[in-house]
Amino acid sequence: MPAKGKHRRPKSGPISRGVLAAGTGGAALALPLIGATAANAADQAAPAAKPAAASVAAAHTAPAAAPAKAAPKTYSVVSGDYLSKIAAEHRIKGGWEKLYQDNRSTVGGDPSLIHPGMKLTLGAKGSAPAEKSAAPEAAPKKAAPAPKAAPKQAPKGDTISADDSEGSDKSAQTGSSEATGSGWSAPLANPNVTTQYRASGASWSSGYHTGSDFRAASGTPVLAIGPGTVVSAGNSGSYGNEVVIKHEDGMYSQYAHQSSLNVSVGQTVTGGQQIGLSGSTGNSTGPHLHFEVRTSPSYGSDVDPIAYLRQHGVSV
Repeated sequence: MPAKGKHRRPKSGPISRGVLAAGTGGAALALPLIGATAANAADQAAPAAKPAAASVAAAHTAPAAAPAKAAPKTYSVVSGDYLSKIAAEHRIKGGWEKLYQDNRSTVGGDPSLIHPGMKLTLGAKGSAPAEKSAAPEAAPKKAAPAPKAAPKQAPKGDTISADDSEGSDKSAQTGSSEATGSGWSAPLANPNVTTQYRASGASWSSGYHTGSDFRAASGTPVLAIGPGTVVSAGNSGSYGNEVVIKHEDGMYSQYAHQSSLNVSVGQTVTGGQQIGLSGSTGNSTGPHLHFEVRTSPSYGSDVDPIAYLRQHGVSV
């Protein structure tokens, strides 16, 4: 029998110790198992996220589609056209110089030599590229209308001028085209001189105007000043479409920049007979008639055309 006041601590049996050890070991095994399961789930989720990130990066780096360029247009020259006029009407960037550069193989070495029916390409080669389009989510902006550019003058020729050329006499002379009793006439029905003979200025390489310019809208009938024979009829470089007539006194008259001709070489004409229509062909800054009187059919032999007409009784 145990001593009084003393208590013995009960001993645990082998089965109880085994259960406790098993419980502790199970807890220790469970912790690594939970950690491994969580790590495995994270590894499986990572590959699924990578393709999505790659898709976003590809969307940002994909090149934008290049905007389509406007196709060049073909323009057919009509009577009264000149390069600076065409460039201004069609708003060619770079003006008539760019238009001439793009069509040099068609026009040739002289930009003033264009004729009705000639095909010109507008907006070829070096034309400015179209602007890049805005992002798809942004509303497209309307382009402001381009201001109309003042037409540039065509290159200056040796003796050619328009009605408003440098050195022109603002006090125009007028007269009548009625043929005199000798069969002579002014070159237009209502002659109005806008640039006098021998007017000085940088418009002419010779330093002066070799003829007289008459105001004439495109399509105005051009008249032979007197009886004679046509020695030249056709395009003559900076003079455009011209007619040269040899008269009975051995003098020659020239009618330049016409839009169309009604006579041919070798044909005889009378004073007041229509020989063509006025225009602005050749090196000209606008419709008018350039009229000369010469001692020979060639440039450089000019005399005062108004004085010559008055000698034959024509009032101008």
